[in-house]
Amino acid sequence: MEDEIILASSSSSSEAGIGCWDLHSGAEHLRFRSCSSPSHGLVSVGGRFIASSQLRDSSSGSVLYWSWNKPQVEVKSFPAEAISPLASNSDGTYIVGGGLSGEIYLWEVATGRLLKKWHAHYRGVTCLVFSEDQSLLISGAEDGSVRVWSLLMIFDEERQQRAGHLYEYSFSDHALPVTDIVTGYGGSNAIILSASQDRTCKIWSLARGTLLRNVVFPSVIDAVALDPGEHVFYAGGRDGKIYIAELNAQGTSKYTYGLHIIGTLSDHSKAICSLAFALDGVQLVAGSEDGMVRVWDTKTHNIIRVLKHAKGPVNNILVIRQPPALYSRTLANNQASMARKHVSMPPALEKYSSVDENSDFSAYIAPQPDYQRPCDMAFATLHSMNKQIDELQQNVSSGASEMEVERLKLDNKRSMQMVQQWKKMYGNLHQYCVDELLSGEGDKANLAL
Repeated sequence: MEDEIILASSSSSSEAGIGCWDLHSGAEHLRFRSCSSPSHGLVSVGGRFIASSQLRDSSSGSVLYWSWNKPQVEVKSFPAEAISPLASNSDGTYIVGGGLSGEIYLWEVATGRLLKKWHAHYRGVTCLVFSEDQSLLISGAEDGSVRVWSLLMIFDEERQQRAGHLYEYSFSDHALPVTDIVTGYGGSNAIILSASQDRTCKIWSLARGTLLRNVVFPSVIDAVALDPGEHVFYAGGRDGKIYIAELNAQGTSKYTYGLHIIGTLSDHSKAICSLAFALDGVQLVAGSEDGMVRVWDTKTHNIIRVLKHAKGPVNNILVIRQPPALYSRTLANNQASMARKHVSMPPALEKYSSVDENSDFSAYIAPQPDYQRPCDMAFATLHSMNKQIDELQQNVSSGASEMEVERLKLDNKRSMQMVQQWKKMYGNLHQYCVDELLSGEGDKANLAL
């Protein structure tokens, strides 16, 4: 059984902070103070620390960091505009924020540098999520649009000029603001699931950029969660129900809720604001407008436990592996040991970019190998990383990050291993084809005799 924790935050009051519970026992760990985050404004950065956006008004805000060791805010950043949604890639190398103006900002965590800013939507960004392979960023906005961004194209001006725009796909089928986005696990066949205030959830093909299914609900949907098996998805409604909808199956529903909706989990008194699956793919954690966090067993449709967070809506839920700082400690012992232990945190995020646009600096975004030309992509990746390692090593004495050098070396090693795996797969496939061909020729010869 995995050691997992639930993180929950609310936008109603900073006094509630960030609640932290053990998923399996329900025991509360440290409560992180002074947090009032908007929807999709809470993120675990590589499991190393917590980050959250804070909105004071439409023109100003901040991004706060908490270490796992202290309840107080450790680092405060003040971006050029108010940031609403936040996202981080899986290893915590980059943080991406969506502005109320429609701009998207990409920062390097280790240095705090603002690497890129681009105009993504006509109205405020509401959702940000990375694809499973980390090479794509998907955003949703108040203008109802969903856009897919290739992080390779974001830093490649030549590709931008050829395409004429920055995004890979732009979907504009939602009539009202996008409220939530999740992505599937299917690699090149992955899907995007988006929810909107227009009472629909739409499923898109990430490979083809086409709409696969439109599901209409009897209530506005503010949160969605995808069953890890990708048979169904769960949609949290403002009517207090969690709807269960078919992802692929055809046919009509026996329920009266609508086509493709096959059931509900309905024991909430108020609107469902956030949803997240545990790593086992069975337990579904729901944050509600009544300030409660409920853990559902999706097999039995029963509530396992109920946790009290705040008086206001629980609009952010994260379920992550438990960091070492929280292992097997009572709250009192945890606080006592934390006071004696110093944990280094990254610097604040830049307000304006210090990267010279005329320089040859470029961020390295690790791509998933192209399925048609895996070896070419992998070797191109190795070449770019080797170049950056050489440049950083030459500049360490002038203040470059040694941590960044080590990270690139590790990424280099992983890519080399990936190349060897692709070579082996190619060799096995080639041998299989040769064997099949020879077998077919032998059968023909036998028939001729």
